[in-house]
Amino acid sequence: MQTKPFTPQISCADDVDTESIRVAEARQRILASLTPISDYEKLPIRGALGRVLHEAVISPINVPAHINSAMDGIALNSKDLPTSGTQTLDVIGTAYAGVPYRGECHAGQCVRIMTGAPMPQGTDTVIMQEHVESIAESRVRVGLQHRPGQNVRQIGEDIRKDSEVVKAGRYLTPADLGVLASLGIGEVKVRRRPRVAFFSTGDELRSIGETLGEGEIFDSNRYSLYGMLAQLGVEILDMGVVRDNPEALRESFLRAAAVADVIVTSGGVSVGDADYIKSILTELGEINFWKIAMKPGRPLTYGQLGKARFFGLPGNPVAVMVTFYQFVQPALHYLSSGSVRLPLTLQATCTSGLNNRPGRFEFQRGMLTQTRDGHFEVTKAGKQGSGILTSMSHANCFILLAEDCERVEAGDTVTVQPFAIYI
Repeated sequence: MQTKPFTPQISCADDVDTESIRVAEARQRILASLTPISDYEKLPIRGALGRVLHEAVISPINVPAHINSAMDGIALNSKDLPTSGTQTLDVIGTAYAGVPYRGECHAGQCVRIMTGAPMPQGTDTVIMQEHVESIAESRVRVGLQHRPGQNVRQIGEDIRKDSEVVKAGRYLTPADLGVLASLGIGEVKVRRRPRVAFFSTGDELRSIGETLGEGEIFDSNRYSLYGMLAQLGVEILDMGVVRDNPEALRESFLRAAAVADVIVTSGGVSVGDADYIKSILTELGEINFWKIAMKPGRPLTYGQLGKARFFGLPGNPVAVMVTFYQFVQPALHYLSSGSVRLPLTLQATCTSGLNNRPGRFEFQRGMLTQTRDGHFEVTKAGKQGSGILTSMSHANCFILLAEDCERVEAGDTVTVQPFAIYI
């Protein structure tokens, strides 16, 4: 009897998998499938830090609201600036921020003025204190090299009334809060935060505080996922550990889909006998794709369950974090703001030799530093296995090795992606 030759299935150990899609295509498909959140709430501006502005802020006033001095010094009419030698002026009063000088300044006169004080009537120029010579209690002398209108802030120089100050979809920064306060605005409309439900899958997983049996491990993925989600400011629903049981998984999926905009799981997306995620998602929802030509993180399932988007991340701890940063985080940014926030990439000199297998995009973990002369250097952050979570703990960036890269020699220039820095 002739034995049929054994043909192994394509696995994550293979360099090329025709069923896998490229990283850029996966990210594009995800973003194209999303509709940004349009619900909003009103918050005091202090509570709006880091939130996404729902509608543009239009200025109700000019900033500054009056012509004022940008320096401590003297205010005078530019006609009194000397064209040769020096000019002596009589000091007739003092203007303070909040306490303006009410009189009029005539030819040959000046007013001592403090930063922010309104310009007195008859003046249009300020000479800073360091360039003024006092020659008597109420007389000063100034020299050359001054120009009309210097050191004066004009009405609306910073912000014009009725102009758009902060665009809709912007993540509000500390500077934005200051700008809003300068306009007298005490509260703003911000987008509702995405609701994210997440859980780990696996019979071998135990929570902190439980006793480990043979073959069991503590669940680290939920803590990594929680940390990454918390940094994004989303609403988090931690659903714990779900066993490798179809009924338990099905119930957890339905419960999560009823309350969340996004569902994130770790584990159970490969082809093992106990990997049920893909089949259950096919039954209850739809799958967009489930394999990406990358390392680590090839088995990643993306799809939809009811109104919720679903990310089935791999089970290996490093692969969880890599795929989260590359796909989940951009998706959550887009849901929140309607704009694509791109990870910042830099060019750096690699001080380590790196190997890559052509055909898939590899995200190696690295430590990025800056030299005294301003150049960036990066070195490999230890062993690169997808289960070695310390490589992420020690690293501060990904070293990006494209599909056609075979080898990086020490001294070569590479592209790096610092963790959590966006443009």
